[in-house]
Amino acid sequence: MIILKRFLDKNRLHDVIECLTTALDAKDPYTSGHSSRVADMTFDIAKHMGIKGSKLETIHLAAHLHDIGKIGISESVLNKVGKLSPEEWAEIKKHPEIGYNILSKSPYMKEIAKIVLHHHERWDGKGYPYGLRQTEIPLGSRIITVADSIDAMTFNRPYRPAMSWKECKKDIISNCGIQFDPEVVNVIDSIGDKWNIS
Repeated sequence: MIILKRFLDKNRLHDVIECLTTALDAKDPYTSGHSSRVADMTFDIAKHMGIKGSKLETIHLAAHLHDIGKIGISESVLNKVGKLSPEEWAEIKKHPEIGYNILSKSPYMKEIAKIVLHHHERWDGKGYPYGLRQTEIPLGSRIITVADSIDAMTFNRPYRPAMSWKECKKDIISNCGIQFDPEVVNVIDSIGDKWNIS
């Protein structure tokens, strides 16, 4: 009976997350598919790092929801083709906190909300929203940061064409210990080829 309840709760949670990410996809065409790709890469990285069980599941779900706060960002800013003004960039930078505020309403999503809040922090402390550094940043957030960056670089954007996997990997490695957690970067070299990035 307990196992069945956990199964039903887990399925309900996945259903809610699917609804939320579909709502975001309707608002921001760029995110269509992005959240799923980032979640898949995040799962692969975390599993390769030896993360298991409920911790792995939490990180995977957080990756699906990492950009949910963009629901609270104006469409004119989200879909702007040209360079963002300082005011527009400041608005975009609010999305981790908006996401945290949305998700933390549920007691079941507190840990997921925390990971989402910090997915734009940097290893060197120059990220946002709080300028956390190194292991002050939750491990799940550090993994999502790498997966999110890989997906952003290897898909076409209005302002630049997609990078090849070779170019992307070079960029990620050059930012190892600066933007990215070295332990996470070390993993992508051994598993990145399975992602079929051209």
